[in-house]
Amino acid sequence: MDRETVGSVNRGRLQVEVRTEGRSEIVKPVGELDHHTADLLRVPLEEAIESGRVRLVIDCSQLEFCDSTGLNVLLGARLKAEAGGGGVHLAGMLPVVARVFEITGADAVFTVHDSVEAALVR
Repeated sequence: MDRETVGSVNRGRLQVEVRTEGRSEIVKPVGELDHHTADLLRVPLEEAIESGRVRLVIDCSQLEFCDSTGLNVLLGARLKAEAGGGGVHLAGMLPVVARVFEITGADAVFTVHDSVEAALVR
């Protein structure tokens, strides 16, 4: 199996839902965020920022896995959002994903909320 086939097969492991609520862009990755699926999240985040929607709430309640590539996508979005006067808020992280952020120290650079509702209040 060639690399393109592997990538296209693996892309089915992540779906990304996007909606705007008030001044926030809510992005919900569902599934596994890794090297093969990272662009599926990167693209809508960059599109939101380029459109001036720089308050990003990432609904992590159905994000089952996140590797270093996925973490880098979120860190990159955070830098771009902050440069535009906004930020990235992570909400509802499952323990397995929260552990990745804890181990890497990334939890110290993101605003983390228990739920999307809590992130929207702030």
